[in-house]
Amino acid sequence: MNLSNIQLHKSFKDKNVIKVITGIQNTNISQIHKIAKAAELAEASYLDIVANTKIVNFLKSFSPLPLCISSIDPIDIYNCVSMGADLVELGNYDYFYGRGIYLTPSHLIALVKEIKLLIGNIDICVTIPYYLDLSEQINLAQNLESIGVNLLQTEGLFLNNSSKDLSSFINGLSPSLLSTHYISKYVDIPLLTSSGMTSLYSPMATYCGASGIGISSAIKKKSNIIDMVKYIIDIKNSMMINKNIQQKEIDSILYTSFYNDVEKVVPSM
Repeated sequence: MNLSNIQLHKSFKDKNVIKVITGIQNTNISQIHKIAKAAELAEASYLDIVANTKIVNFLKSFSPLPLCISSIDPIDIYNCVSMGADLVELGNYDYFYGRGIYLTPSHLIALVKEIKLLIGNIDICVTIPYYLDLSEQINLAQNLESIGVNLLQTEGLFLNNSSKDLSSFINGLSPSLLSTHYISKYVDIPLLTSSGMTSLYSPMATYCGASGIGISSAIKKKSNIIDMVKYIIDIKNSMMINKNIQQKEIDSILYTSFYNDVEKVVPSM
């Protein structure tokens, strides 16, 4: 593991990272302030925010948590790093999926190289796109590691707002866990699991090889800071369960509850 951010190094080493995502498009100062304060009080690991210099400056004025900005625009990334952003993430692609934009592995590699030239030694996280098959995801992960990416994140299926039933939720979450499970076997850099993470499923992520999780939509649904803090603490406590769960029990959950269709997506290795 090669993280330049000392504040985050221990959390990733201990595999108990909680990234609180305020939203790649969210510029609602009031909501961002509440989420940031809740994340601080609950002792989350860091914040993932919109690539907006005003938001970076605002959060830096009071929050002690490291700030990660998410974008695929090198100029926005450079400007936010200049304002004090601690990490950079190429990810949170839902905005682009909704507009029919799907980045190729070669495009992502080129973007990373360009961004690294602009920001120097700032840590970089890249989300591995869900729509690549597993062999392509693994290959991309290895290539990203080889060019100096510090962290990787997996994601679930992109579901539009009309897909709110439980089966759609689970089907969206499963690929993220599956990708984490396989990619973690082929790279030495930390992985985060995102997309639909809750207190129920967060132990599964760490079991599958993740160093932590990213949480977002569930927090935004809370009406006040106290409820947000309680939710983040619930997530933290549930992640500790992983240390006490027998492997056989987890395997049963993974392959019966989540991966009924795993044979459709697992590559031959």
